[in-house]
Amino acid sequence: MISPRIAFLDVDGTLIDSGEVIAPSSIEAVRIARKNGHLVYLSTGRASVEIYPAIRDIGFDGAISAGGGFAEVGDDVVISRTMPEAAVARMVGFYETAGYDFYLQSYDKLYPSPGVRSRFATYLEDDRERKGDPRPDLASVTGAEEHPVLKAFGDVRPLSFTGIAKSVFLAGDLRAFDRVSNALGADFHVITGTIPHMGRGSGEVTLGGVNKGSTILKLLDVLGLDAVSAIGIGDSSNDIEMLQVCGVGIAMGNATDEVKSHADEITTAVLDDGVWNAFRRHGLI
Repeated sequence: MISPRIAFLDVDGTLIDSGEVIAPSSIEAVRIARKNGHLVYLSTGRASVEIYPAIRDIGFDGAISAGGGFAEVGDDVVISRTMPEAAVARMVGFYETAGYDFYLQSYDKLYPSPGVRSRFATYLEDDRERKGDPRPDLASVTGAEEHPVLKAFGDVRPLSFTGIAKSVFLAGDLRAFDRVSNALGADFHVITGTIPHMGRGSGEVTLGGVNKGSTILKLLDVLGLDAVSAIGIGDSSNDIEMLQVCGVGIAMGNATDEVKSHADEITTAVLDDGVWNAFRRHGLI
């Protein structure tokens, strides 16, 4: 009998590509692995509210969201690693003084600055023009005429300094990452490279020590599982700690070279059956 394993899947660039389409083999891999008695969790930089229904409907045992800010088992939030109000205020104050667009992630809400929607609209259009129309043979996870992220960012509500786990900054300034790191890096975990083609003009910020990897270890403790049984699969800089703490860390074929250097092995790309091949290699399917 095969011993149960637990797999943690990044979303963007791992489960779905940047055009937000998904390979049928990825859906099948998740469902067969769970049918075989294994646990499959999402592990994403997205807030829980940004995990579209079409993604959740694939069927997962739970999710780590906001880059390690929260962990869910089923529908229950079992881990919440939010920032003190003073830390949020300091972070927002820096963004506003620097003139950077940003949004804050709580468990169930996004708090965007006024310029975020237009910046994302430009990003999505640039991405579409660069990649062309999505492949018609693959299902989109957005499923709406208006992209759901644009709808979410159209709601510019007053900022909350409570319940915030992560922020994302967006700037035309390619020195933004260095400036954010210099200003906040002593007390916060600052990374870049999580939004394709925005490069060092964008990044994400959590409290120091809060990342996917450290939250996975806390979740495994809640579940009574050992990290040796865990498989982590990702492609971006916010996946590095996840790959390091899991018994097997797997980089996608489309991952950055830096991420690949932290992985135990490399699978194929996101639309080339990367998740399926990784699950197959390790006996989950």
